[in-house]
Amino acid sequence: ERIEARIAEIKLELAEATSDFDREKLQERLARLAGGVAVVRVGGATEVEVREKKDRIDDAMNATRAAVAEGILPGGGVALLRAGRALTKLKGSNEDQQVGIAIVRKAITWPARQIAINAGLEGSVVLAGILENDDNAYGYDAQSGVYGDLVSKGIIDPAKVVRTALQGAASVAGLLIMTEAMVAEVPGPPPPELPGHEHHHHDMDLDF
Repeated sequence: ERIEARIAEIKLELAEATSDFDREKLQERLARLAGGVAVVRVGGATEVEVREKKDRIDDAMNATRAAVAEGILPGGGVALLRAGRALTKLKGSNEDQQVGIAIVRKAITWPARQIAINAGLEGSVVLAGILENDDNAYGYDAQSGVYGDLVSKGIIDPAKVVRTALQGAASVAGLLIMTEAMVAEVPGPPPPELPGHEHHHHDMDLDF
């Protein structure tokens, strides 16, 4: 509505324009708005700041396109966490498939778990708090430190991003299964805990 109102304003200005230069610029502006084209100019004090802002705008633009294409889901890893319920009813035709289902079921809890760990919390405790509520949009807001409706808080993920991430992970896992040898880096010692942010890294199996 605001874009349409602005288009109407430009048309009025165009009708009243007396200068060829003004008329040309107004026509360019009208064409961009009516054609759905916008130019975002990024500024900053340093080149690094400009590049960082530009990357954020690119990310936002790509996320918006993905959301328009396939819709949105609650963010914070909640969408995948809730999807685990469907896997409890899924039965494989053999033991190998059952193992695969169990692996996927555990893996899809990790986005939400890792967000909690990054916030200095025990991941299993946060996951249990999320699953206490049956609302699909209910999750943990790591920035404010409270549980609630993530969609109403604006914490969302494009469904296309979540889907492609899961499909990509499955593709890599399938490749590793068929590979006879792999090269990996030896993990180093864990970083020291920050004061006041101690947490245990034990795993708890969650029942959905």
